[in-house]
Amino acid sequence: MITNKALMLKSIVIFSVVTTLILSCGKQVSAVSETNPWNKMDLIVKSIPETHFLDKEYNINDFGAVADGKTMNTTAFEKAIKACSENGGGKVIVPNGKFLTGAIHLESNVNLHLEDRAEILFSINPKDYPIVHTSWEGTEVMNYSPLIYAKNKTNVAITGKGTLNGQANSTNWWIWSGGKSYGWQKGIPSQNDPTNREVLVDMAEKGIPVSERVFGDGRYLRPNFIEFFECNTILVKDVTIINAPFWILHPLKSNNIIIDGVTVNSHGPNNDGCDPEYSQNIIIKNCTFNTGDDCIAIKAGRDADGRRVAIPSKNIIVQNCKMIDGHGGVVIGSEISAGVNNVFVENCVMDSPNLDRVIRIKTNSKRGGVIEDIFVRNIEVGTVKECVLKLNMFYNVYGSQTGNFIPVIRNIYLENINVKNGGKYSVWAEGYKESPVENITLKNVVIHKVDSLYKLKNVKNINFIDTYINEKKVEPFKN
Repeated sequence: MITNKALMLKSIVIFSVVTTLILSCGKQVSAVSETNPWNKMDLIVKSIPETHFLDKEYNINDFGAVADGKTMNTTAFEKAIKACSENGGGKVIVPNGKFLTGAIHLESNVNLHLEDRAEILFSINPKDYPIVHTSWEGTEVMNYSPLIYAKNKTNVAITGKGTLNGQANSTNWWIWSGGKSYGWQKGIPSQNDPTNREVLVDMAEKGIPVSERVFGDGRYLRPNFIEFFECNTILVKDVTIINAPFWILHPLKSNNIIIDGVTVNSHGPNNDGCDPEYSQNIIIKNCTFNTGDDCIAIKAGRDADGRRVAIPSKNIIVQNCKMIDGHGGVVIGSEISAGVNNVFVENCVMDSPNLDRVIRIKTNSKRGGVIEDIFVRNIEVGTVKECVLKLNMFYNVYGSQTGNFIPVIRNIYLENINVKNGGKYSVWAEGYKESPVENITLKNVVIHKVDSLYKLKNVKNINFIDTYINEKKVEPFKN
């Protein structure tokens, strides 16, 4: 039997060996990565430790849970998780049935495991979510707890083929968005009231400590679904997630994360499927995303708050995923002020008349940030509505987004991409004269049925290699 101390020691040794290996290669590894960046991806994959748990089980029914879909089981979850953690860890079993609960807070060395026909129904009463240190649209805040929350934990998992149901719809959480499509009507409070979202953004711009940014009741900022905050060595595997209030999978300031075989089906406002933020060393694989917003959206903090935290998101790998509805398949931004680099996307299928873009980077001169080294290959696209690749330094929501932090977007590589219905543009890229979008390569890309070849403004060094759009080979671009 592996003890927690031995497990932690093993993880430290593995991480140290891999780190030493990478560093010892020095210029040689750097040279290999420059000629074939996918070798770097392989090194990242090998460096990510896996979760391990003791062979002990703690069934929530043994702690008073009732599977009638009506009885509140918050205390039963809390007791089971506590008992598991205090005894060295293991599996907290959610058996078949419907279990209603408020916020679930995970502990180190705990695997929350849902049996195949288990369904956790999360309360739609905001009072069932205590105020915790969290983040909302890239700004840290004291707000409602995420539905599942772990802070400063190591070796944590959510597994099994059961369902996590946030129960959000146009009569509860979604109505807070202020969107008419989600039930909002004039006179109903929302996040967009002057005393809510705008106040939080202003607090961050003024440098007010997070402990004093207390929101919650009456402020209408919806909670995230699953958030790992300052955690290490995380696994989310096989679960189905539906009807989320807000962002769905949100690793925040966390490292070494594997998200595998997860199905996300949630079409509410801001229902991004997965939002790694200030986080590093992440694999997202074998997942299906069918969302009301971006399928995957890599974040790095908003404006002044992002520059204060200053932790870039990097070493993020997306493999063998399916994207259906969404504003974008794999998106970077718009909360991106600390920067993003080393993103690898491969072997994915994207197809829906409600999928707006395949790959998208969005920022502006309030956000700033350096976004670089984005590698995409082997993507099959059925239908996309707007464009295959969109790189935008003028992303504009919530009024004027003009500031003094000119962003950088560079080194974007697409290879072996096949698109049946390409939408309006193959490539839409807009930069600043003083900071053009730089170094875009499309190699072995075939795009059918697209309205326009490209839309480019302040772009430097764009290369089309063996690329065909509307059955015609694209001639070299005069940069």
